[in-house]
Amino acid sequence: MSRAGADLAQLLLGAFRTLADRATAELIARGYQEVRPVHDFALQAILSGADTTSEVGRRMHVSKQAAAKTISALEQSNYVAREPDPADRRRQRLYVTANGLAMLSEAEAIFDELRGEWERQVGAAPLAQMEGMLSALLGKDPTQVDIQVDAAKWMAPEASSLGH
Repeated sequence: MSRAGADLAQLLLGAFRTLADRATAELIARGYQEVRPVHDFALQAILSGADTTSEVGRRMHVSKQAAAKTISALEQSNYVAREPDPADRRRQRLYVTANGLAMLSEAEAIFDELRGEWERQVGAAPLAQMEGMLSALLGKDPTQVDIQVDAAKWMAPEASSLGH
C-alpha cells in the first residue's frame, strides 16, 4: 500500500506548523507576548469584517466559546478592542488595535524572513514553482484559503513547542 498521499499531507502540515511555530517563537522573542498561531486567524477575520464573537467563530470554524476565549486573550494583549456600534449602541463591535496591526506587520516580516531561508535552501525558482502549484491545487489566492482553526494545541500550545 502506498503512503504517498499520507506522506504529502504530513509534509504540508509539517511545513505549515514549522513556519507558524517559528514565526510565533520569533514574535515572542521580539516582545509580542502571549501570541499563538490562532491569533493571526482571528485578527485576519476581524480585519475582513467579522466584528462580533459569533462571526469570528464562524470564520474560524470554531464555537462561539472558543472564539470568545481567543478574543479575550487578544483584548488582554491589546491586539483587539471593542467599540459601540454607531447603528446600535447596545452592540459592541470588535476592531484590531494599532498594537494588533503592528504585531501583524511584524509577523508578515518574520514570515518573509522564513520564506527567505527556504528560498536559500531550495532556490528561488523551485520555491516559486511550489507556491504556484499549491495555489493551483487550492484554486485560491493564499489570503482566501479557508482554514479550520480547531486544533487544540493552537489554542494553547505547550511551551516546549515554541522553543521555550
